[in-house]
Amino acid sequence: MTGLGPLDSGFMELEDTDRHVSAGIGAVAIVAGPPPTRAQFSAMLAERSGRDPRLRQRVQRAPWDIAAPVWVDDSSFDIGHHLRWMALPEPADEAALCELIAVVMEERFDRDHPLWQCVVIEHLAGGRWAVVVKAHHSMVDGISGITMFERLCDESVDLAPISRPVKDAPTDWRRLLMRGVRLPIDVPRAALATVRAAVPLVLDVVLPAPDSSLNGPIGRQRRYAVAKTSLPEVREIRTTFGVTVNDVALAAVASAFRTVLLGRGEEPRADKLRVLAPVSMRASGAKNILDNRVSAMLPLLPVELTHPVEQLAAVHTRLARHKVRGEAGAANSLLGLADRLPFAPVALALRLVTMYPQHSVSVLATNVPGPKHRLHLHGGEVLEIFAYAPIAMRLRTGITILSYGDQLVFGITGDYDSTPDIDIIASGIEKAVAELLRHARQDPDAASRYLSIVAERVPEGR
Repeated sequence: MTGLGPLDSGFMELEDTDRHVSAGIGAVAIVAGPPPTRAQFSAMLAERSGRDPRLRQRVQRAPWDIAAPVWVDDSSFDIGHHLRWMALPEPADEAALCELIAVVMEERFDRDHPLWQCVVIEHLAGGRWAVVVKAHHSMVDGISGITMFERLCDESVDLAPISRPVKDAPTDWRRLLMRGVRLPIDVPRAALATVRAAVPLVLDVVLPAPDSSLNGPIGRQRRYAVAKTSLPEVREIRTTFGVTVNDVALAAVASAFRTVLLGRGEEPRADKLRVLAPVSMRASGAKNILDNRVSAMLPLLPVELTHPVEQLAAVHTRLARHKVRGEAGAANSLLGLADRLPFAPVALALRLVTMYPQHSVSVLATNVPGPKHRLHLHGGEVLEIFAYAPIAMRLRTGITILSYGDQLVFGITGDYDSTPDIDIIASGIEKAVAELLRHARQDPDAASRYLSIVAERVPEGR
């Protein structure tokens, strides 16, 4: 039996404290050609689900949470619990697909069984079909979730059984002795550095923030939309302006939300949009292990700025400052500490955190590197992949940015009642990338000018 870590357990608590939340994350594959028969797909899924033991395990909780939940083998595992078959009505276009994705993903898992599911969707326009691979967030994060999807595809690049990390070789006695001598110095120093980096992170969440329609109670229903951009063009912007792909993506998100706020009659102030930006802490050799290995930063997106390159420069500057402050490492250290404590007080703390009515953070935006090779599923080429992230804790919008082939796709989840303009977010992202590309080709020196201006304007705390 393997225990769930604090972050894994936290996603269970999200559902337990808010009946409106479904903590499932998903990958949606658009596949060329006709779909297989139900019998064919069921047989394939039954065989490939054996590639990772976690897919045949369920969560078992201890009485009164005196110990951490554990993964145990499901003695009555039946692939039928994990496969659903649906069809799109006419015109069976992308809008209809997005509507169905929202319906599928807003449904909670049955915790009596392993926490994953495949939903095959027939009759997609253009002679295509789709499959939604859905897993509970306590089981996977973005990277391990995409790896799980890849291992269900044909000719996976890694069909070997899942292996656990190998412990480092024993250290020689001299190094152990030196570590022992330095321990009284290093431990307090590391603890102080962690606290110093974690305090701003905590303050960003608990301090009062301006009222915003982007933050508030959420219902049970969801909306879903996608924005599609060209990955080669995003890389061209990155190279021209000397930033990162993630900088370009978040600048486009900032531009889109500026449009949304203005459309709602709200002033896009500098302190209006704080975003939860997960940071992967997963080592390259651990991508196959199904669990959560993420930390987070909480930067403010520059919705107050009007020029797209100035927005890009501000995003680049702010993210760099958050990284220098070590917020992601501090949050990860706190999770590591929680993993060493008795679970009962940790469970209580998780419950209190998930119940806290935070008002500061409004949007989730996570960047997940997608497959670097073309995938096939039951013989059909996977043409596109969309990703889905859940929303909770008053965040009314979640965006997952996923690369695959020549596309960088933004999968946008919204609360049904409070985010009726979700398509404006999608179109705003596409327009912002197009604008950045135009400036990259016409005025490649713009970023250096704006970087110096923004560096003077942005306080250290941002």
